[in-house]
Amino acid sequence: MPPQRPMRKKRRPGRVILVLLLVLVLGTVGFAFYVDSTLTRINALPDYEGRPAQTPGTTWLLVGSDAREGLTQEQKDALATGDAAGRRTDTIMMLHLPDNSAAKPVLLSIPRDSYVPIPQNGRNKVNAAYAFGGPQMLVQTVEGATGVRIDHYMEIGFGGFSDMVDAVGGVDLCLDQPIKDPLAGIDLPAGCQELDGPQALGFVRTRAFATADLQRVQNQRQFLSALFTKIKSPATLANPFRVIPLMNAASGAVSVNEDDHVWHLASVALNMGDAASGTVPVGSTPTVPGAGSVVQWNKEKASQLFDLISKDEPVPAELIAPPR
Repeated sequence: MPPQRPMRKKRRPGRVILVLLLVLVLGTVGFAFYVDSTLTRINALPDYEGRPAQTPGTTWLLVGSDAREGLTQEQKDALATGDAAGRRTDTIMMLHLPDNSAAKPVLLSIPRDSYVPIPQNGRNKVNAAYAFGGPQMLVQTVEGATGVRIDHYMEIGFGGFSDMVDAVGGVDLCLDQPIKDPLAGIDLPAGCQELDGPQALGFVRTRAFATADLQRVQNQRQFLSALFTKIKSPATLANPFRVIPLMNAASGAVSVNEDDHVWHLASVALNMGDAASGTVPVGSTPTVPGAGSVVQWNKEKASQLFDLISKDEPVPAELIAPPR
């Protein structure tokens, strides 16, 4: 009898696919831990006498800084950032993620010209707090003005914001009217279009409107919701050519509090697009000696709004509706 040939093992494509998926998952988790290790961490949440007590839900302070550190002159020119020295808060937002299933997340803009008490510095524009004492002073100022305890802190600069937009392949946005602002480096037509990183940065920075910063904060919320909706989409998360550059961009761009991690940032991405968004209720915009044009809150409505947030209760839309 001729010698029998050894039987070949049957290929099992299901097992191969399972192994590949396991490798992909482990690789993604490993990369996430690597990115977490590269985040810039700062002591942003100080303990001080009179600090608001722990409240239900989770509240973030999201800060956009106009710092130019690390940008080359070519990058400054491309992003139309100018050469201003120092670091200021170009964007200040509060994001509240409720534990209460009856309440929605709330994304709230705090206009940078809000006229509030700053510890040891009298009353001034809220963005001056950062200039006086960095993230700690800004957090203490916001907590003092709102009565809401901040649980997490995230800060991003000009270059990092632009890099994150480019990492996800740009962001689609629809504009009701054209926007042209040489100071912000943009000339955008009306209609739906895809904004790249430099265009997106110009869009969230421009104040070329009749209501200046009050319109700008609406634009910032509109764009961030669109950006984070794209970040959490399957087209991004399932595409390693998108998600890896995005995580790399985030690791070099984002500063967080000492106890914050990349999985905490994931909760921001997952919830921001679904949040009810608006602005702190505005009462007036007077000119104050020594401070210039400022934004004064509607005390009654603002107090009601922050009381609901601190109690983790639903926030009525009319309390955060954009001013008209």
